[in-house]
Amino acid sequence: MPGSTAVRRVLARARPHPVAYALVLAFAAGLLALAGPGQGTAEAVSVCQGRPARTVSFATGELRLYRTRHYACALVLAKRPGTPRPMKVTLQPRGGRAAVVSGRWGRQAGPVTVHALNRCVRATATVSGRSAATGWILC
Repeated sequence: MPGSTAVRRVLARARPHPVAYALVLAFAAGLLALAGPGQGTAEAVSVCQGRPARTVSFATGELRLYRTRHYACALVLAKRPGTPRPMKVTLQPRGGRAAVVSGRWGRQAGPVTVHALNRCVRATATVSGRSAATGWILC
């Protein structure tokens, strides 16, 4: 190719300006921070700590339960996110008071967390009048 040696000579002599170099590095770091770690799946990150313990699907949503050694956590997701609708999620440890979150949301209600070390829990969820419940689980 004619002229390619001239381009190589110019590129060999070119040195990046220190400020431009710093800006490019900052921009790349910002992009990596926004992108986050690559998960490889399209699933959303949960707001509950722990590992997934149970998922109960029903007509208008999905009740998700998570468990750590000391705590249980629950949240309800709408099957079709969008306009705010009435939602409620309840989580009760055996022998304890139920933790309840209710209101109008478009995508999810919760999380609710209870102390459940060596205890069974039960959960209920409601989305637009349809509900699901578990018995005593995670014993």
